[in-house]
Amino acid sequence: MTTAFDGFPVGRYTTRNRIVMAPMTRSRAYGPGATPTELMATYYGQRAGAGLIITEGTQPSPVGQGYMNTPGLHTAEQAEAWKPVTAAVHERGGLIFAQLMHTGRIGHPTLHGAHPVGASPVAAAGQVFTADGPLDLVTPEPLDADGITATIQDFVRSARNAIDAGFDGVELHGANGYLLHQFLSTNANRRDDEWGGTIEGRIRLTVEVAKAVAAEIGADRLGLRISPANPFNDIVEDDHRETYLALLDALAPLGLAYLHVGEGPDTEFTAMLRDRWAGAFILNPYTPGAWTGPEALKQIENGETDLVSYGALFLANPDLPERLAAGGPFNTPDYAKAYGGDHEGYTDYPALTSA
Repeated sequence: MTTAFDGFPVGRYTTRNRIVMAPMTRSRAYGPGATPTELMATYYGQRAGAGLIITEGTQPSPVGQGYMNTPGLHTAEQAEAWKPVTAAVHERGGLIFAQLMHTGRIGHPTLHGAHPVGASPVAAAGQVFTADGPLDLVTPEPLDADGITATIQDFVRSARNAIDAGFDGVELHGANGYLLHQFLSTNANRRDDEWGGTIEGRIRLTVEVAKAVAAEIGADRLGLRISPANPFNDIVEDDHRETYLALLDALAPLGLAYLHVGEGPDTEFTAMLRDRWAGAFILNPYTPGAWTGPEALKQIENGETDLVSYGALFLANPDLPERLAAGGPFNTPDYAKAYGGDHEGYTDYPALTSA
């Protein structure tokens, strides 16, 4: 019987198990120029027992930053600072992909001195936390043709930086209401040019970014995260089933390493995505009001997914695969220390052998 503790081919690699550490913003990139720190290397190294680690969202350009103290991968200095992180994971036999996250309209000029950009001049409802406290999200500057071309190249450059920094690959963040998701949506993207309007127009940016990054680093080192029908960050998708099936069809010829689905309220759609996608399939199950628990491993056993990604439990349990194999116990995440701060609530969660 297939279990979560078997390896699985993901692109050019084979994972040690099918338990994935989901990307989680932790806002602790305190190094100069939005660079990782030694503490971050400890954090990721502790979790190297995952079949695959996907890092916190990492901005591919200064204007792509949406939150305080998130790391970048758009300069040589940032790439160099990531090397101790990737080394810490590799020393323990792990695999690590960098998630490239351009937040688009989810951000604020006080974070980077530039005005946020987006698909259309449509502000998202809500606020973002800044050094000046919570501030309302602003209306983004719509990307023109030159801006779109430059943004695609930002992703390409950051992907190359990631490989130079020792990452095994990258994940494009096309979910949770950030830039690529904004172009996919029907409320944030109100364009009537080739980058909007029709389904083919709205999926185009994600497809072009994937093509360009795959050409730079290899499709077998590239994954994509999507979250169909997820309303997070004020996203509306009126035709999400048609949109995402078209997106998967357009991406199929590339042979990406994996598709990572952040499942939303339309859980019945997950099986359709699974059937449509020929490559490795990673599922972050829909668990409103709770976190993904041990019961999700059954979805691997019954073939609903190839791998399962865990967020909260990996935050609090550095040795999560070992704990899942043992049936627990599990540390409880301290969300009061999830964002920012020091080692507390970050690298001080005990492992099973020391609990």
